[in-house]
Amino acid sequence: MSGMSAGRSAMRMGPAELVQAAAMARRFYLEGKSKIQIAEEFGVSRFKVARVLETALERDLVRIEIRVPAELDAERSDALRARYGLRHAVVVESPAEAEETPDPENLGEVAADLLGELVNEGDVLGLAWGRSTIHMAAALDRLPPCTVVQLTGVYDAGTAERGSVEAVRRAAQVSGGDAHPIYAPMLLPDAATAAALRNQTGIARAFEYFDKVTVACVSIGSWEPGISTVHDMLSDEERAHYASLGVAAEMSAHLFDSDGRRIGRDLGERCITVKTDQLRRIPEVVAIAGGQRKAPAIDAVLRSGLVTSLVTDTSAADYLMTAGPTPKPALSRADPDGI
Repeated sequence: MSGMSAGRSAMRMGPAELVQAAAMARRFYLEGKSKIQIAEEFGVSRFKVARVLETALERDLVRIEIRVPAELDAERSDALRARYGLRHAVVVESPAEAEETPDPENLGEVAADLLGELVNEGDVLGLAWGRSTIHMAAALDRLPPCTVVQLTGVYDAGTAERGSVEAVRRAAQVSGGDAHPIYAPMLLPDAATAAALRNQTGIARAFEYFDKVTVACVSIGSWEPGISTVHDMLSDEERAHYASLGVAAEMSAHLFDSDGRRIGRDLGERCITVKTDQLRRIPEVVAIAGGQRKAPAIDAVLRSGLVTSLVTDTSAADYLMTAGPTPKPALSRADPDGI
């Protein structure tokens, strides 16, 4: 037999081999039997079983498909998780008709499902103000029993019933746990007024839970009108001041430059919000943010190391995968700038 003929013969499987390979593959992939169990059944070694299963894949006798819902992009999700060293990254297909829209509503729906996975019974769930977290809370349909606390004041106290207060109530209702809302504006005129509010009984009670939070859900804003809550609450003079410091993003009323360093610390003294060092100690901080317009801000906040997981969309993910030098892993939660 020539070498070529021998090669062709080696590549072929006879009918008995095909039947046996199919039977072994069925036992392994469909019935969940181990290679040792299959070897005992067929009277062969487990090494023979391993070779047969490998051959079944090579000859296309067995096809393995990894399928996720159409709206989830598994490849981008994994690449983004690896690039930023995140614990979880979930990338959702951007709506074709709204590529420029920040934080599409479907991000909140996916984030609600993610929280259903991450929150365990007895956890303390913290929710910061943001359109995306409000959408997430509205989409919640399952949560184990947990305490829910508001992490920031509201954008406008007059809209509390439609905003973060209602989001906290909704999450607590779904989980059957206690709710600790904050009935106060996020930004106050001066540090003294903010300090006085923090000492009020209801607000102080919520603040006591900040160091107990185990899972937090936050939003990200870029420094432009309509996409940053803090930007919209400041005067023109104040906006210009923080812009001169290089502000690129805000999260929970904290400002960051493009490298993820916190700037404008004086603003935090006027805000009702969780501190950055408290955020850093929370085991799981999930950010919900998407859209091309927010992509640079998302990159900046991810570089701060405060966020462990991200729910975003494909338009933002494509920017993030090529944005600047590879960042430090977020899971190290390093604090080189003392933020």
